[in-house]
Amino acid sequence: MSMTDHVIETDGLSKRYGRKLALDHLDLRIPRGRIHAIVGANGAGKSTLFRLLLGFLSPSSGSARILGRDSARLSPADRARIGFVNEEHTLPGWMRVADIARMQRREYPRWNQRAYDEVIGHYHVLPEQKVGQLSRGERAGFNLALALARSPELLILDEPTLGLDVVAKRAFLESLMYSNATDQCTVIYCSHQMEEIERVADNLIILERGRLVHMSAPDEFCARVSHWVADIPFKGPDAADIPGLLERQRIDGLHHYLVFDQDDGFAEFLRGAGARNVQCMPVSLDRAVNAFLAKNHIAPGATH
Repeated sequence: MSMTDHVIETDGLSKRYGRKLALDHLDLRIPRGRIHAIVGANGAGKSTLFRLLLGFLSPSSGSARILGRDSARLSPADRARIGFVNEEHTLPGWMRVADIARMQRREYPRWNQRAYDEVIGHYHVLPEQKVGQLSRGERAGFNLALALARSPELLILDEPTLGLDVVAKRAFLESLMYSNATDQCTVIYCSHQMEEIERVADNLIILERGRLVHMSAPDEFCARVSHWVADIPFKGPDAADIPGLLERQRIDGLHHYLVFDQDDGFAEFLRGAGARNVQCMPVSLDRAVNAFLAKNHIAPGATH
């Protein structure tokens, strides 16, 4: 069994659907351990990446490896090392919770009953209930309990809280964060909800148009985006002249700039453009990521 330092490795991975390039020569290395968040706008290639990694699609070019194995040649034993939960949370509605758990316990030799009990305890799920009687949030929790009980080396969560209410989201995140089972596996978390990413992720991976455009700790990424407010008595500098510009707005007569990789020298730039007062404020992960993605979406040739 290969114990590579990376749970996911792609080299020049591309996937084309007709004229659309969903993945564009993606080179990605995700290290073993911790929780890694993959984010991107719709169409960034996230779902295609997962389908290629799990061997459900064939690449147009390039290669992908998961847990040291070629994604195109995964055996049943390889797949047993990988847990996968997506937003569908589909399970046979006519089956009882206890029967599904018993069936999975027989199928997976590394079944961890403690992990199952630990996660399912966050939900009001009774063993005798049929899956069809569970709420969407309870099904999500049940799926997570099943996935972690299999003792996977890699757990992929693809938009697992989509469509859940606030209470169900909180229960899902807490059952993920506080489960001892996650200490033993690497988690890939894909979500559009930045407050979830900010809470659970150790590593932030940003995809745009099938390419890797950023990877770092979430707080490191936030530190590279700054929000400047300037009192400029006229229209202010042209967008093309503003270094690192991600977003600009004019609110109540004040100019607001979100910029990338700019230090205190940006204040001098604003003063040189006629600013009378300049203030710098921190930025939330949600605003930083959305501004970063919107800038790339508007200007395909831009690089950061």
